[in-house]
Formats: sequence, C-alpha cells, structure tokens
Amino acid sequence: MASYILRRMISAIAVMAMVGVFVFLLIRLAPGDPAAVMAGRDATEEMIVSIRERLGLNEPLPVQFLLWLSGMFRGDFGISIFSGRPVLELLVQRLGPTISLALLTLALSVTAGVSFGILAAWRAGGLVDRLLQIFSAFGYSVPVFVIGYFLVYLLAINTGWFPVQGYVPIGAGLGRWFGHLALPTLTLSIPYIAFVARITRASMLEVLTEDYMRTAAAKGASSYAMLFHHALKNAGVPILTVIGLSFAYLIGGVVLTETVFNIPGVGRLVVDAINNKDYPIIQSVLILTSGLYVLINLAVDLAYTLIDPRIRY
Repeated sequence: MASYILRRMISAIAVMAMVGVFVFLLIRLAPGDPAAVMAGRDATEEMIVSIRERLGLNEPLPVQFLLWLSGMFRGDFGISIFSGRPVLELLVQRLGPTISLALLTLALSVTAGVSFGILAAWRAGGLVDRLLQIFSAFGYSVPVFVIGYFLVYLLAINTGWFPVQGYVPIGAGLGRWFGHLALPTLTLSIPYIAFVARITRASMLEVLTEDYMRTAAAKGASSYAMLFHHALKNAGVPILTVIGLSFAYLIGGVVLTETVFNIPGVGRLVVDAINNKDYPIIQSVLILTSGLYVLINLAVDLAYTLIDPRIRY
C-alpha cells in the first residue's frame, strides 16, 4: 500500500513539473508583448523597454523560469500588470464565489447523477430509463451558456423566482446567498448530472448481470442490499473516475457560468486577464487549477483502494 501511494505521488510531482514548464512557455511564447499593451498605444520605445526591464521580460527564458518558479515556492505569484496588486491578493478576493459555486455544483451533480443512474439501471428499459437517456443526451450536448440563458429567461425574467445575476456573500444571509447561486448551480450541474448518470447506469447494468447478483437475489436479498451493498460498490471505480474527470469540465464551465451570471469569481478574473494580456494572473490560475486537478485525481486513485482491494497490490 505504501509503495502504491509513493508511486502515485511521484507521478503527480512529475506531471506538475511538466505542467509548470508548459504553462510558462505557453504564456511567454504567445503572440503580443505585455509591456507594449501595458504602456498603451501612445507609448514610446523607451517606455516599453523600461516596463519590460521592470517586469523582467528582457531576461533569458531559463532565468525567467527560475525566478518564476522560486517565487511560486515562496507563495509569490507576481504582480498584476494592469492593477499593480499582488496576484495572490486578487485570487483570494475572488475565491469565495467560485468555491461556493463549485461545491454546490459537485454536491448536486454527484448526488443526482448517481441516484438517477442507479434508478435507471434498476428499471432498465422502462420509462425512467428512457427519460434519463433523453435528459443525458440533451444535458451533455447543449453548451453551458445556452442552458444558462434559457434558465435565466425561464426562471428569472418570466417568473422572477431568482435574481438574474450577481453574487451575495454567505455572511449577508444564507437565503440570499443560495438564491443568487441557485440558477448558476443548476446551469453548471445539468451537463455533469447527465454525464455521471450515464456512466453510473452503464456500470450498474454491467454489475447487475453478474452471477453473484443473481445468487444474492436467489438468497432473498432486498433490493436495497443488492443495489447499494453489492452492485454500487463493485461499480464504484468507473463512477469515481468520472467524478474526478468532471473536475476538468467544471473549470471551463465555471468560467462560462460566471460570465453569463456576472459572478465576480476567478473565472471572470481569468477572462479579464486574457483580454488584458495580464500573464501573471493567467499563469497563476493555470498552475493552481492544474495542481488542484492533479491532487483530486491522486485522491481518486487512492480512493480506489477503499473500493477494490486488488488495486493496492
């Protein structure tokens, strides 16, 4: 078990090293000069050179990479080119809305997706199963922003049940906080519910046809015991894999959802940074989200051992 964990941690470190090199080169070699953009249209060449020297952009790429890497290890993510404020400070200010939206989306997606998948597999070929397949095809094929605009028109503009846009901190009241996040959470959850439900249904159908499931039914096991004690645990590895992979889709979905609903989160910060070529913010968000994605996949890999004891060997 210890050797398995060690191997997974070494591979995670290797992946993060490659991600760091890729993110650094992607930003540095992209078209456009951040110093020229920051100086403005009427800037002289001397002003551009001065800004480039102040930002360290005139140093060789290996030197820039070492300086950037050492700063990351110290918790220094650099200074925003346009705001002039530390990147870490800007990220901390925007984390609240993004974390709230992501946690609510994951909770709703996993709970509803797994439940719908189990029910559809148990009643395979029935009305519930067919409705789930229609919903899955719709939810997984329609873009997130289209779903968002549709829900805004249906549940906010026509009925007035929810606010159209904006964000209220949880300290201002649990009801107001949840009310502003209800539509964004539902918008972002629909594709993930469809994805998780399809994989859960397929995994459960495969397990339900096994001989030990027929043996359990012959011994008089209840439906609850067959579904949750026997079938779900043996079908859990693909479901856990999908939940871990869904985090990558969640990152892109958060950016679009925060834009549609005007939520001042990290996604909006990234969009503004891309428009302004503020590369310290872009590369900091990329490296942090990549690290979080690697950690989540590492946790999923370690969770496999709780479901299937054969993996630890």
